[in-house]
Amino acid sequence: MVGGGPAGRALAAACTRRGLDTALLDPAPRRVRRHTYGAWRFELPPDLPGDVMAAAARGVVVARSRTVLERDYIVLDNTALHRHLDPAALTVRAGRALRQRRQAVELADGTVLRAAVVVDATGAPPARGALAAEQTAYGVVVPAPQAVPLLAPGQAVFMDWRADHGRPGWPTFLYAVPLDADRVLLEETSLARRPGLGLHELRRRLEARLAAAGVIPEPDAPRERVRFRVDAPVRGRLSFGATAPLVHPATGFSVAAALRLAPRVAQALAEGLEVSPATARRAVTRTVWSPRALAVHGLRRRGLEVLLRLEPQQVPDFFELFFALPPHLRWAYLSDREDPAAAAAAMSALFAAAPWSLRRSLIAGATAPRRRSREAGRRLRR
Repeated sequence: MVGGGPAGRALAAACTRRGLDTALLDPAPRRVRRHTYGAWRFELPPDLPGDVMAAAARGVVVARSRTVLERDYIVLDNTALHRHLDPAALTVRAGRALRQRRQAVELADGTVLRAAVVVDATGAPPARGALAAEQTAYGVVVPAPQAVPLLAPGQAVFMDWRADHGRPGWPTFLYAVPLDADRVLLEETSLARRPGLGLHELRRRLEARLAAAGVIPEPDAPRERVRFRVDAPVRGRLSFGATAPLVHPATGFSVAAALRLAPRVAQALAEGLEVSPATARRAVTRTVWSPRALAVHGLRRRGLEVLLRLEPQQVPDFFELFFALPPHLRWAYLSDREDPAAAAAAMSALFAAAPWSLRRSLIAGATAPRRRSREAGRRLRR
């Protein structure tokens, strides 16, 4: 397994627990990831230990109006997750992969490691050029009492599209979630854009939004910077996690999907290796990308293209309609990666509920060939 993030460790741990001789290659094996990982409670594996869930709160969305969702949002404890995904029988090797092949990995120091199967879990591929759609975010961690003007106790703001930052241009939203009982992450997020909205602009928006709410973080408050691709193609190389890519094109989420899929992929590997490495590779690909999963991914990618082609003022309207959908359709689109009928039904229901002014944009986005969106060439002037 190449890559020691949550996805790589989840699959390596699952393989080890099935009795497979597994090695994990990680440039910094002892390092605990600092990024914030969140998921809806029902998306997480039922056997995940309680200490891995650092905070739980009722999800809230603000588009044109405020909606309290039916589900709890969970923020993971990265240290506890790292410990959970590091069984004693797992071999962890420090090193950085320079080249990967089907049955060998060449390290930066010239060492070559060989295995029956090599799985790439190194993370989302980097964006190349203005055609790649990226999610970007800039956040700050503040004490929970200080965040009260923006986050009520017991709640997690999944999206707040109000432009309280006062800045023009492509819309962004506030993501405000408890990290534990004492700390809150306040983050200005660009859901998806070609090219990704710059971190400098996001920082200016966050600072303006916080100032308008009377929230002034300490100068040395911890900061979080996020940039990753949300439209990476399904890869031919055997891969897992964001590399695969399991990244949801409409939310950027991937960790919960990786945690739930890891035992199934480990089982496919174990059964396939009883025949041959080639059989194991095919079994993994069929498990991660079944025809139904590919169909859902395709629908979500089309939904991403629709979003990228909306006029900025239409984006909050779009999410107002989406979160007003019947819960079973909303959650199917957000979380079920193997129910294409439900994903299509959610998209159809949103279209039916949309006014004609928004329908025209939805049709244009759904039928247009993949190209640079109108915003692609317009970087905000700094």
